[in-house]
Amino acid sequence: MRTELETALARLTARRDLIEMRSGHYTATARSREYAVGRLNMHRDGYGFLIADRPIEGVQGDVFLPPETAEKAMHGDRIVVRIARIEAGGRADGEIVKVLHRAHPTVVGEFRFGKRGQYVVPHDDRIRQWIEIPEGMEMPPAGATIDRIGVEPRKVNSPAELAGLIVNVELLEFAERGEKAVGRVIEILGAEDDFGVDVEVVIRQHHLPHRFPPEVVEQAQAISGEIDAADLAHRRDFRGFDIVTIDGETARDFDDAVWVDRLENGNYALHVHIADVSHYVRPGTPIDLEARLRGTSVYFPDRAVPMLPFELSTDICSLKPQVDRLVLSALLEIDARGETVAQEFTAGVIRSVERMTYTDVHGLLEGDAALRERYRPLVERFELMRELALLMNRKRVRRGSIDFDMPEPLIEFDEWGAMTGVSRAARNIAHRIVEEFMLAANEAVAAHLEAAVPASIYRIHEKPDPKRVMDFEEVAAHFGCSLGVGAIPVQRFGITDRRRDGGKRRHDIELASPELKITSRQYQKLVAKIEGKPEERILSYLMLRSLKQARYSTDNAGHFALAAATYTHFTSPIRRYPDLVIHRLLRAALAGAETPGETELSAIAGECSLSERRAAEAERELVEWKKVRFMADRVGEDFDALIISTAKYGFFVELTELFIEGLVPIDTLPGDGYAYKENVRKVVGKRSRREFSIGDRVRVILVRIDANERKLQFGVYEEAKPRRRKGRT
Repeated sequence: MRTELETALARLTARRDLIEMRSGHYTATARSREYAVGRLNMHRDGYGFLIADRPIEGVQGDVFLPPETAEKAMHGDRIVVRIARIEAGGRADGEIVKVLHRAHPTVVGEFRFGKRGQYVVPHDDRIRQWIEIPEGMEMPPAGATIDRIGVEPRKVNSPAELAGLIVNVELLEFAERGEKAVGRVIEILGAEDDFGVDVEVVIRQHHLPHRFPPEVVEQAQAISGEIDAADLAHRRDFRGFDIVTIDGETARDFDDAVWVDRLENGNYALHVHIADVSHYVRPGTPIDLEARLRGTSVYFPDRAVPMLPFELSTDICSLKPQVDRLVLSALLEIDARGETVAQEFTAGVIRSVERMTYTDVHGLLEGDAALRERYRPLVERFELMRELALLMNRKRVRRGSIDFDMPEPLIEFDEWGAMTGVSRAARNIAHRIVEEFMLAANEAVAAHLEAAVPASIYRIHEKPDPKRVMDFEEVAAHFGCSLGVGAIPVQRFGITDRRRDGGKRRHDIELASPELKITSRQYQKLVAKIEGKPEERILSYLMLRSLKQARYSTDNAGHFALAAATYTHFTSPIRRYPDLVIHRLLRAALAGAETPGETELSAIAGECSLSERRAAEAERELVEWKKVRFMADRVGEDFDALIISTAKYGFFVELTELFIEGLVPIDTLPGDGYAYKENVRKVVGKRSRREFSIGDRVRVILVRIDANERKLQFGVYEEAKPRRRKGRT
């Protein structure tokens, strides 16, 4: 009986329905208004917020944590919070009662040395605790200085020589009950301005696994790239087909290859061949465990942190041209309306005939004579690919799939690796071809596995949060636009909270209902309506912000943005772990073998969602850092810009040509005193009534750069007017 109870308690604790507050004492959280579990999001000014794992009844938004309680944990820690008070309107305050998981086993920061001792100031200023470095703990092991191409490794012989350098610190003691955090230096990264240090800092700040353990490297090097007869048993041979890969110019790993033909009945045959990573990476092996830990490859502007060792990612598994490669293939028959009418999945072997780039495929289809001559045997097939891709896109549009055509910034470098600018990444018909074919394969595999195995991993995108939709509708109304959702339904709650004197108070609050009637087609129609208009950039950006983040789950909730009932990730197993798991499930389904249960798959889905978010944050942070560095020598220059948001302290602009953002503080606006009108989201002059609104185009001048917070401050640029000369008229 006791064993069953302990098992049940462990299961409920793992699901976070229970919290073990102290040994043997549990508190329920599933429907509790008193306790909540989630992640601590610290503000640079010392206070924080609880980002709760699940909605808290009666609470709107995140739970505020004052500085005196927020300092008990570090930014990113998983914590238990007691809800101390809920105000009218749904705002809540709380206090940290327990730290469940520490987010930072290591911290990267600047080493400081002086009379008051030696310590490290975290590079991320949301980590408020400085880390004390005891004597004898300041010098890292030999070889812990990071070598970077073109940079002489720094030789440090004493703590004094460490002063001002960026180091990585292992935390030995966390700051608790007023005590200081204590750590030891384990790596010297170099000076902050050294070439390549920014990437090293971001990698460690987000705790990205970036060195393959020796056993992983050893296993990868032992894998043979030769394909023998045993490898080809029970595989379909596609080596006689003129299959191609289509990727960017700088791509090094090629996951997917495609082939299209027209059938006798007028339908299209689409073959999507994906690198069979599952043949080489078996469950439970060192490579597999490391791949699961990483979850995804991380792509920075000038380098990548791969999920798999290079021996696999850029060689053995990569679908290189003119060499045999093992694949898992989705063979689809598509009719004249773009619908998949038949599908088959099989293990196979291919020999890609060409490694194509998006640029060359686009040029060929646009009539470039030299390219059409160079790839003459493939021209007709590429034209058929374009025909099919456009047909499939029209089908997705009919069902309500949203297609945001947002400009993507492309960081440009010179031959020495120094950033030279930011431009708009090209997107053309070749991107559309690959995108449509991969979407079709992902949907087909998802639907097949849903019917064939007890549990699978899906890529889901849930309906947007009602409050975010309300916020978007308020802004869109100023442009004469709307999603057409009508009135937002509300739910009423009776809330009782504690007063500071120990008494209780009850009040009613209203929250937007989660049962908001909104469809992807409404977003799609608005995207089409604003296409080509001045407000397109800003409204598309705000629409994206109103949507939830896609994630992995064993619960198939559908994909809102794609208007797909069933969707998964199958097409990138070299760089995404969920795709590798889907390959294993598909192979097992084809062989009639047993597959992992929902508990195991659910754990993988949760881990990979977190890994994906961590990678995206790291990629975004480094890009912003490089942008700020690029602007360092341009203080005093003026630029065309677009106002992308407004606030009580000013408005944010995005530079038209450079895709770089910054703040124009309200107290720097010229010629008048200004105030923020929250009801219309405008900054308005008190006397002149001059307005600054979202979507306005302005000329701005770069005033200053805050290197620590990596923020740019702009001012409104106005040409000097000639002064009137006093005298007779």
